[in-house]
Order: sequence, then C-alpha cells, then structure tokens
Amino acid sequence: MKQHSGQELNPASASEKKVLITGIDGFTGKYLEKKLVELGFDVFGTVIADPANPDHSVCDIRDLKSITSVIKEVQPDFVIHLAAISFVGTNNVGLMHDVNVNGTANLLRSIVDSGLNPQKIIIAGSATVYGNQNSSVLDETMLPQPVNDYGFSKYEAEKIAASYFDKLNIIVTRPFNYTGPGQAEPFLIPKIVNHFRQSASCIELGNIQVAREFNHVDDVCNVYVRLMLSNAKSVVVNVCSGREVYLNDILAILNKMAGYEIEVRVNQSFVRENEIFVLKGSNNLLNSLISYSFQKDIGITLHEMFFVDDNS
Repeated sequence: MKQHSGQELNPASASEKKVLITGIDGFTGKYLEKKLVELGFDVFGTVIADPANPDHSVCDIRDLKSITSVIKEVQPDFVIHLAAISFVGTNNVGLMHDVNVNGTANLLRSIVDSGLNPQKIIIAGSATVYGNQNSSVLDETMLPQPVNDYGFSKYEAEKIAASYFDKLNIIVTRPFNYTGPGQAEPFLIPKIVNHFRQSASCIELGNIQVAREFNHVDDVCNVYVRLMLSNAKSVVVNVCSGREVYLNDILAILNKMAGYEIEVRVNQSFVRENEIFVLKGSNNLLNSLISYSFQKDIGITLHEMFFVDDNS
C-alpha cells in the first residue's frame, strides 16, 4: 500500500470549493458541515429523508442510481463519506451490510462512472475492525480481526475503498470512539450522561472494567478537515488521540459533577460476546500526515454533555 506525503494544503486556497458529505444530518455530519461552512466551502449533503436544507439531497446510498444522480448534480471537489449504520448493537445485520458495504461501493462506483476525480475522498471507517489484538495500542500494521457484524461490515468497506486507490484520491479512516453533545442515547456515553442529568438513582450497564478512547467529535471533525486538505492518499489511518479512559473513571467524574453517586447494575444482556477490553490507537501515522493535537479531554467532553443542551 503506497503512502503519499502528508503535507497539508492551504485551507484558504481550497475554500469556496464544493464538499459533499454523505449522511450529513447524522451526529458527525452536523458538526462537520458547520466547520466546513465556516471555512468558506460550499457544503452539500445526502440525507435519507425530508431535507431541511436546500443543499441537502434525499439519497439512499444503497441505490446506485440515487447516489449517481447526486454526484452528477453536485460534482464535488471533495467527498466525505459518513453515511452508515453506526451503532454496533444494531440487530438488522442485513441492513448494516447493505448500507456500510454496498453503499460505499455504490458511492465510489458512481464517482468513477461520472468521470469525476475529486481532490480527496474521505471514507469514515471504524477502529472496531481491529478486534482483539492482544495489544494495548492498535496500529495500522495489524491485520484486522473484527469480532462483530459492525466491524466486519466496516472492514469489507475498507477493502472496497482500497480497490479504488489506483483510480481515486482516497483516505480511509479508522476513528476510535468519540462523543459529544447531540449524540443519540443508544450510544454509551450519552446514555450515562442522560441518566445523571435526569438524576436517576441507578443505571444498567454491561462490562464497566473496559477502557476506550472517548474523544470529542470536534477533534475528529478537525482531523477529517485536515486530512481532506492534505496531500495524503491511498492510506488507511487511525483517527485517535492515543488516550484510553476507563468507564469507572467516567462514572467517577459524573458522580462529582452531579453531586451524587449513581448505583451501577451490571446487566448481563449488555455484556458483549468477544468483548474488546482495551481499545486505543497509535496516532504515529496520523501525526506523519497532518499536524494536529486533540484539544478536548474526557473531562471537558463530559462537562459539555452534562451542562450543555444536547441540541445546542
């Protein structure tokens, strides 16, 4: 796999160009759209239904004709592919595969078939492709060994993207866990924060003896923008801070913020088979491609989520 220079382009010279974000109305898409608009880009996006913004198009990426129509209409200079079934616990495995795998294939095929060659295409993958590696630090040299359907679907999407490296300027990212105000409650951190915000006396969780990266969505979006503006291509890269946080520590921080100690009940139905106990990434490759330091630690993130309105 050939890796190219990570020298960053000048954002000012790239502004006012068109960026297409698939799944723009999702958690990450909303933050990313705001950042790109502030930088002066013309931002377009796909949504699954009922667009509130005239620059957003209804598009089912499982339908090749649908995504091809959007690509031909927008003719983007940059593409950031976020549209996915992103909740690991989703029961509809067929839908997950159809969206995450076939949707990615349709997007890339539609770009090639339309005769376009965007300056950069960012494919948002997932660190869950690593699975259990028996290592406390996960890096891109490791052979992916996904242990759940979500991880398998993201690894398949990666392989499809890699098959286009010789045709398009693509970066595949492996973001580690991230959160922030506005993330839906099925995800772990919003669930915990909302229990405290509602002054709940107890909470049911799975295994709390695990450690993950829990980065802020702002930092992840900043990385996406810098990767988009870099000269890097034909590379798979972690999006991570390299800082792991134990769930017990998150509970302790929120106990202090809320002024009371919540009772934690372990629900065995929430304990995942083949649990990944420690999941943090090496950011060595990322740091060689762009210049960026993650700004918001877990304390800042939880403070924003606890004290700031979810929809702000």
